[in-house]
Amino acid sequence: MARLTLTLAATVSDRSQPVLDGRIPIAGCDVVALPGEAQDIFRRTLADKAFDVAELSMSSYMVAAARGDQDYVAIPVFLSRAFRHSSIYIRKDRGIAGGADLAGKTIGMGQYQQTAGVWVRGILREECGLDTTRVHWRTGGLEKPDSRGERTRIRLPPGVDLQPIPADRTLNGMLLDGELDGLMLPPVPSALRTHPQRVGRLFPDYVAAEQAYFRKTGIFPIMHVLVIRRSLCEAHPWLPVEAYRAFAQAKAGALKALTQVNINQVSLAWAAADAARTREVLGDRMWAYGLAASRHEIEALLRYAMADGLLARAVTPEELFHPSTHSLADAD
Repeated sequence: MARLTLTLAATVSDRSQPVLDGRIPIAGCDVVALPGEAQDIFRRTLADKAFDVAELSMSSYMVAAARGDQDYVAIPVFLSRAFRHSSIYIRKDRGIAGGADLAGKTIGMGQYQQTAGVWVRGILREECGLDTTRVHWRTGGLEKPDSRGERTRIRLPPGVDLQPIPADRTLNGMLLDGELDGLMLPPVPSALRTHPQRVGRLFPDYVAAEQAYFRKTGIFPIMHVLVIRRSLCEAHPWLPVEAYRAFAQAKAGALKALTQVNINQVSLAWAAADAARTREVLGDRMWAYGLAASRHEIEALLRYAMADGLLARAVTPEELFHPSTHSLADAD
């Protein structure tokens, strides 16, 4: 059988690097590695269908799947996970003491359909009682003007106030000028460092808030998923499982590296101790792959996205992933 040549676009992490550099092969495949920056990979995957295998925003993939886009199918490999209580920044002079106080406020973000925003809005609704339709949402570039808009088309229901900021403005500048009451996005705005008297976090002790959220819900938020060109899966039905196995092996090695104490494999002085403390909160399976292990997280994100008005129809977790991967677990 002839080997299959694949282009693989992904950000570089301890979970992807061994596959990108060939230390861990995808069986039966020759991989043309195209490491890159997440937002560029996402846009090129969605707009140009540029890659055979790609890391993709989980929310963007769900939006596309719900409207019937069949170009790619996911496998339950989650290259990025992140708690997001840390991603909410506020003006300290606006009387915002908790999530519910964001009602009536004007909040900036990079994109409405960004996965981090979907998680944060869902958390604010379900954990803080915020009616997110009462927030005025504004999108744009954080530190540099960015008028590109949403990376994939969305159609929101009436009542959602979503508008771009002026093309020559930045979210950070408008926050400092008082035109925005807060920001909701993963990068830390420079205003937090330069003007701490004006700008703070909604959850100052965000680690404690995130750990409490996990203990209550069991959710370690999924950010990115791995997708494969559907036509390749149809032509080579073995491909989804082999890709899953390669990335699961890479992730297992990354987690093992955190515990090595004879020669540190991670550039942190107390990496093993930090990993042990993390395991105390998250349990033995700190970064789960597989549909069964992550079903509750996928269901929560689908619920949040539906409440945001992002999904054209209800979607089940099974619909998102190639059928051959539904029963796979980390050990497979």
